Amino acid sequence: MLNTQQIVVNAFRAGVAIPAFNIPYLPMVEPVVRAVVDEDSFGLVMVARLEWVKFESGSPAAVRDEYLKWRNPRHVRLHMDHVPVIDEDNLQVDYLAVLREAIDLGYESLMVDASRLPLEGNIEATRKVTEMAHAAGIPCEAELGAVMGHEAGPLPPYEELFASGKGFTDPAEAKRFVRESGCDWLSVAIGSVHGAISAGLKDKKKVAARLSLDQLDRLREATGVPLVLHGGSGIRQEYVLAAFKKGIAKINIGTVARMPESW
Repeated sequence: MLNTQQIVVNAFRAGVAIPAFNIPYLPMVEPVVRAVVDEDSFGLVMVARLEWVKFESGSPAAVRDEYLKWRNPRHVRLHMDHVPVIDEDNLQVDYLAVLREAIDLGYESLMVDASRLPLEGNIEATRKVTEMAHAAGIPCEAELGAVMGHEAGPLPPYEELFASGKGFTDPAEAKRFVRESGCDWLSVAIGSVHGAISAGLKDKKKVAARLSLDQLDRLREATGVPLVLHGGSGIRQEYVLAAFKKGIAKINIGTVARMPESW
């Protein structure tokens, strides 16, 4: 049976993407697994730190235990999403301890998010986690650029953000980042927006985001690794389908399941 890294690399080469579903509430695990199995598809069940801090997933152990009740490795695997070095409230996080716990609990891939640090700091933090993950035989996802939506305050209008390219991942930096950090997958900022978290977006219909496909082309060429699209809910379908052909091999889905009224 293929491991998670092999599956994501195969998706990258085939021009398709693996859906990854956030679990802010434990009862969501069963329907997510059932839906993936019913479609005879493959997906990742995942939890981010904010989902046990600000929602009701409980803890990494609680999600793991619920996942094991419905585990079906032919169709689903367990992923640790967004463990930030500095969180959305600008507080430092003991990220290495959280990610070590995830490894010990049996998570099959993990993500460190040091994107709020300068480039050198992001590379250094990601390298530490990558080495730890590889020693355990699992892949590491990282983030470069700024996918908006987790900030405490309101955001500028979406079209203003998109036109400015603010926070978009720079291809030259991405090339260096992947080479020096050793990460396996890279989450990139190309126009998507996190939803249902920030004060500016919570309880509002999620914006119909666009993607900078030209920027994505440059990022794929620069990095050569599977790319990840965060903030996957609500993006216009034509952009999503095109992105899969241009390097996006994993797409994160949270808002559409957590707050279906917001899209």
